[in-house]
Amino acid sequence: MTAGTDAANGLAGTDGVDGTDGVDGLVVVRPGPLTTVQDLGRRGVAHLGVPRAGAVDEPALRAANRLLGNEPGAAALETTLGGIAVRALRPLLVAVTGAPCPVRVDGRPAAWGAPVPVPAGAVLDVGAATAGVRAYLAVAGGIAVPPVLGSRSADLLSGLGPAPLSAGDRLPVGPRPPRRATPELVPLPAPPRELVLRLRLGPRADWFTPDTLARLARDTYRVSPAGNRIALRTEGPPLVRARDGELPSEGMVLGAVQVPPDGLPVVFLADHPTTGGYPVVGVVPAADLAAAAQSRPGTPLRFTVLPG
Repeated sequence: MTAGTDAANGLAGTDGVDGTDGVDGLVVVRPGPLTTVQDLGRRGVAHLGVPRAGAVDEPALRAANRLLGNEPGAAALETTLGGIAVRALRPLLVAVTGAPCPVRVDGRPAAWGAPVPVPAGAVLDVGAATAGVRAYLAVAGGIAVPPVLGSRSADLLSGLGPAPLSAGDRLPVGPRPPRRATPELVPLPAPPRELVLRLRLGPRADWFTPDTLARLARDTYRVSPAGNRIALRTEGPPLVRARDGELPSEGMVLGAVQVPPDGLPVVFLADHPTTGGYPVVGVVPAADLAAAAQSRPGTPLRFTVLPG
């Protein structure tokens, strides 16, 4: 990439001239199928039509930052299935969490889920996920691309933030955080073999027949390969409507389960739109969405309808 392109994508290494608070720390050797910069997202701007974005598996991002002594919302790299390889341009301390995967430094095995020193010039290789979908590569000091509307996250729906990474991209890294007590291990659940999502019905559950709502809690779905950071899509028995037509667009929230005309539930994730016109049969609590983020296509899926 040219320097101009790097700057436009928020990837140019600087000493603060372009709005970053770091200097070059990494160069991408192998970007993997989809690797993006993510933090905790853009909060409080949905009324402006700006999606939330941020890490799809938020607990995994927080765990990686905690291992390094970073602030919980420091930006890191979110990989998808195939991992990433980067070269350290100066000595770095890193941690990989989320989907279990092999980690190597210049070809030598290194720890997953623990702090790992990477010497200047060494290649850190985060391999393909052996389970789950998304891994998180955090660096002490955080990935210091310029923030946009209060977040460094890439948003694939709106195009805000840095573009998905390409080979040769250089990433600035912030200064090391102050020395503080850090855990040797942060427990995280394994990627699910069966995904169970709690569902609080509404606001448009009355758009579906009572029999359909009763079966929703009994039927088994599968995670569709068509999902992405915007939504987890499902395969299985379609929901049957009690009324025809469409709604005027209304606000959408994280975890909303929207039902398009094919009747198959769609669970909104981090890059979800802020409005939509298909009825929302219910909302999945945010605490359940990390498991959704790590569920591979074909994973059995059940909805558990919450009382009230």
